[in-house]
Amino acid sequence: MDTNAKIDALQLMLTDLRTRNEPIRHKAAFRGCQPEFQKLVTKLIEQLESDLLIEKRRLREK
Repeated sequence: MDTNAKIDALQLMLTDLRTRNEPIRHKAAFRGCQPEFQKLVTKLIEQLESDLLIEKRRLREK
């Protein structure tokens, strides 16, 4: 995958995760797992942000 494409993909995933997805959140709340769901979303966002920084650094070093 091209480095710029990786950066674009990571940015799109982060945008999607930061946007409230009401049907999924409603289902998580209904099942009583909203806190666990939010922890997973937060953990995934942190990992994607880290990956994004790494890819941007790689691109600058070329």
